[in-house]
Amino acid sequence: MDSCRAWHETERMQFKPLSQLRKGTRGIVSAVSEISEDGASLGDSAGSNIARRLMELGFISGERIEVIEEVRPGRDPIAVRIGSSMFALRRREAAAVLIRVEAP
Repeated sequence: MDSCRAWHETERMQFKPLSQLRKGTRGIVSAVSEISEDGASLGDSAGSNIARRLMELGFISGERIEVIEEVRPGRDPIAVRIGSSMFALRRREAAAVLIRVEAP
């Protein structure tokens, strides 16, 4: 038996922002950030905080998530199921959520 089995399994896991996931992808929320992939703040001019709002809606570490639908042609917004709830998010908002992607 490999004594480093857990380490090898962690090495194979993929972490991606929710904004990059496609329809049918499942995973577990790993973190919610106030900074987008490109380093920009996700708050608006009124000072509201998207990360805080997402956490209030249930986007918290350990929650299961699935991308249910993508609007065509621009893939924005996306519909996601988190827990037993469904939400529509803009890709810009979804960029704040880091997901540990499950193997297909």
